[in-house]
Amino acid sequence: MIELEVVQADVTKLELDAIANAANTQLRQGGGVAAAIARAGGPDVQRESTRKAPIGLGEAVETTAGAMPARYVIHAATMELGGPTSATIITRATAATLRRADELGCRTLGLVAFGTGVGGFPLDEAARLMVDAVRRHSAGALEKVVFAVHGDAAERAFTDAVQGLDR
Repeated sequence: MIELEVVQADVTKLELDAIANAANTQLRQGGGVAAAIARAGGPDVQRESTRKAPIGLGEAVETTAGAMPARYVIHAATMELGGPTSATIITRATAATLRRADELGCRTLGLVAFGTGVGGFPLDEAARLMVDAVRRHSAGALEKVVFAVHGDAAERAFTDAVQGLDR
């Protein structure tokens, strides 16, 4: 069973094998977490992303983490460029990210709240969907998932989801 942890933290600073990025299908690092990852990782992250784009909604691909402490960034397409997201896409993107982390041999993975920023998806629902996807995942190498969130509301939503509490 994969260990779950919720922290208020900047995902770009976490010392994990991989961190996730809620990306658009073009893998353009324009806003939110994606922009923070592009800034912290340096130009190699966007250069590799550009080479691997486009990807389908709910799919995930990895790039280097550049100057960040992680080894990889796993970019999960949670929306079209500038568009909304959905429960189905968030669930598929989370599952694809977990599979990719396992395929890469990652033991630790940092996840962010997919679809809740630019995608405009409700935080509580995203937390439940993502935690459920982790619990359903048949782990290979993956031992620990850290939900790196910003703000008290996000921390509460993900902590409640991990503890199985309905809000």
